Amino acid sequence: MKKLFLSLILLVGTTMIASAQILPSIQFGLKAGANFSNLNDISLDTKTRTGLLGGVWARVGGAGFHFQPELYFTSKGSEGEEGTSKFSTLDLPLLLGTRIGLGPIAGRVQVGPVVSFVLDEENTFGENISQVTKFDEYKNQTFALTGGVGVDIMKFRADLRYEHGLSDVYDNDDDDNGKLKLWTLSVGYRLF
Repeated sequence: MKKLFLSLILLVGTTMIASAQILPSIQFGLKAGANFSNLNDISLDTKTRTGLLGGVWARVGGAGFHFQPELYFTSKGSEGEEGTSKFSTLDLPLLLGTRIGLGPIAGRVQVGPVVSFVLDEENTFGENISQVTKFDEYKNQTFALTGGVGVDIMKFRADLRYEHGLSDVYDNDDDDNGKLKLWTLSVGYRLF
């Protein structure tokens, strides 16, 4: 009876350890940072504008690869001699990545699409520019592709990403007008 009981405990323990390594881990945390954005606009000479971001992230991962959805508020836009373009968005990146390293310190590489929902907008373009193009009409949502690197140090996270707009920000018929490009530098903290 002892041998049967010990064999059963050994079998259950081995199964639990094996399934723990196969099942994906789930993490959740907060993030904040800065972005440096510019509108790729053929009709305006624009400069980079600094904005802020803040929100949450989750990571579901197994052996080597992970899926990391995020949701955060951010401010974007660009500045130039003709005026400024500022808007706030709710961004939803859906990232696939891999973690390189063992233990509490590791690097990451991630890539994926971003859907941005415009929440607020403000333009200060002069009348000459406003008469040529309708810059005050933003699309309700835009799409982009982002990719970057990151590092995990125990519960802390740091990310550097580049985001390239796939769709125009402005809701007008001009071709190649108002695609957003931005760099994002953020830090995060894993809650669990």
